[in-house]
Amino acid sequence: MRIHETTLSGVKVLELKIYEDDRGYFKETYRTTWSNDLGLVHDFVQDNISRSYHGTIRGLHYQREQPQAKLIQCISGRILDVAVDLRKKSSTFGQYYSVVLSEKNHKQLYIPEGFAHGFSVLSDQAIVHYRCSRYYDKTSERGIRWDDPLIHIDWEISKPILSEKDRCLPLLSSLKEEDIFL
Repeated sequence: MRIHETTLSGVKVLELKIYEDDRGYFKETYRTTWSNDLGLVHDFVQDNISRSYHGTIRGLHYQREQPQAKLIQCISGRILDVAVDLRKKSSTFGQYYSVVLSEKNHKQLYIPEGFAHGFSVLSDQAIVHYRCSRYYDKTSERGIRWDDPLIHIDWEISKPILSEKDRCLPLLSSLKEEDIFL
């Protein structure tokens, strides 16, 4: 496995080792020792899988009181995965990092606590698997708008499909201090 640091401190791209032959391929997608060696959260407690169709944008979501680190991979299709730094004291506060994750490139994105997360679907459909370091807590759920002009994310989608909830999320500039990580 190869690890790539990104422009956002703590966010890492993992390139997995693939064993491929005439039958297909095999890969390990997670091992606790990797987490220890890399200084990642290793007590993931919840796995989620979503299926979405081309043009869908999910996000940007985070949990404030019960923040989650996430390890994301696309097991079918192709997505643009995005992390936005919401750590107020960070030199990259309000900046984002994006990477294409696909069933073909076998990359994963590790996002530590203190970030919002979202993705857009670039293929006809995509199945996304992600591990979370804390359980989903509806009362802790927060988000920022996908089209925030201060962040200016290029989602590589021309006509996004959004949930009503995601369409109505606040702009980063309107978040209260208690909704941002200090």
